[in-house]
Amino acid sequence: MRMGAMKRFLPILLLLALVLTAGPARAHVGSPNVFFDGDAGPYPVRVIVRPPVVIPGLAEVTVRFRDGRKVDGVTVQPVQYKAGFKGAPPPDAATPVPGAPDTWSAQLWLMRGSSYTVRVAVRGPAGPGEALVPVTAVPMKVLKMDKGLGAVLVFLGLFLFVGAVSIVGSAVRESVLTPGEEADRQRRNRARVLSIAAAALFALALWGGRNWWNSVDGEARQGIFKPFQVQASVVPVDGRPALDLRIQDERRADWSPLMPDHGKLMHLFLIREPGLDAFAHLHPVMKDPDDFQVALPSLPAGTYRVYADVIHESGFPQTLVDTVKIPEGTGGPPQDPDDSWRASAPLGRANPDVSPLEDGGSMVWKRGPLAAGREAELRFEVRGADGRPASLEPYMGMLSHAVISKDDGQVFVHLHPMGTVSMAAQQAFAKLEKREEGKAVAVTMGQMNTDGTISFPYEFPRPGRYRLWVQVKTGGKVRTGVFDAEVGNKGGAGP
Repeated sequence: MRMGAMKRFLPILLLLALVLTAGPARAHVGSPNVFFDGDAGPYPVRVIVRPPVVIPGLAEVTVRFRDGRKVDGVTVQPVQYKAGFKGAPPPDAATPVPGAPDTWSAQLWLMRGSSYTVRVAVRGPAGPGEALVPVTAVPMKVLKMDKGLGAVLVFLGLFLFVGAVSIVGSAVRESVLTPGEEADRQRRNRARVLSIAAAALFALALWGGRNWWNSVDGEARQGIFKPFQVQASVVPVDGRPALDLRIQDERRADWSPLMPDHGKLMHLFLIREPGLDAFAHLHPVMKDPDDFQVALPSLPAGTYRVYADVIHESGFPQTLVDTVKIPEGTGGPPQDPDDSWRASAPLGRANPDVSPLEDGGSMVWKRGPLAAGREAELRFEVRGADGRPASLEPYMGMLSHAVISKDDGQVFVHLHPMGTVSMAAQQAFAKLEKREEGKAVAVTMGQMNTDGTISFPYEFPRPGRYRLWVQVKTGGKVRTGVFDAEVGNKGGAGP
């Protein structure tokens, strides 16, 4: 091919390269993977679901049996809320993981953004068992094309483009000639003209394809999940400062109403930045469907990150995010007995293994290696003022609640001993299954031992500095332990 022709086709090749590349991923707050610690009938299990970041996409499901339980088979089935159990696809069989006889794995297609439950069915010597693991599947990013694949496609596109133009020119110049006959000047000129016309036509087709791709790409980016927009502010209510959180989002009317989780419509967390040295776990009251208010406790002044956990009747959870400035002189007695707060040393200055509690007791972190992307068991021991294991009481239906936040605010999660799943979502799907199939599935409430030991399944999604707040109830009061963690890369653990 001549150099002049290459120069003419270069702009078209650049357009083709743009068409074949995808945009960058969009970051999001939270932990993507779902952990569930509970029971599938008589079988204690841990289920880990790694949802896809694009929809449709494949979710990775891992089922691990605790206490050395042996089973004969495991199936997993995705149940989308609107389709229900009757409209769900057939279950997929999980396969044992080589070298880990207590672990099974499977992949599930999640075809649309929605709330799901993964129904885990177990067959074994103790009889059948079943667990429901709520999962939220939403598009979180637009994937980039692999650079190597992109280069190959650009080369193939160039080859096809040049080949198509050459075929047009050859057909005009030589297709009606007898074997051995040379094309005259008129045919050669006509072939050049029609080759240029064909190149322009193919370029126009590429331009139209590029516009179509950009349109589809734009729709995909618009479909990336974004929590409701909210505005937090401090307002006077009955003579004392209160935090007002208003949902300001035009999509609100298209979603199902909110429902209580652990008996509360909203779990609101305040974390002072940049030191993460003040924390509150509050429960606002709904004034209207889009407005929530809660009296502020005695928190030090400053700028606070606001994280508000809510769940819709469809089982779809959201964490609403904002910041708010809290002035001096706020605070008063709690209006909800489950409200709690704690001031502590700034991030990096807390004892990494032992946290004093408000009643003179302590909380000890039985720390193990921590690395991003690696499953971890966060285990704590609560001791009374006498140094003995404390007797723990249920706190909003759970033995404990924990909050984990990264120093830059890009990771936030509200944990329970049963994992990251929402108990309200699990109950919603259990009611749906009973209504459609006439069978009741026990909803796991989490471990309820009272020997002072608690644990949480979790996987830190990225390396960096984290702060953990672990909450328990003893003597009728909520106590909060505070810990710091340095999480390393997957290849090596932090201290």
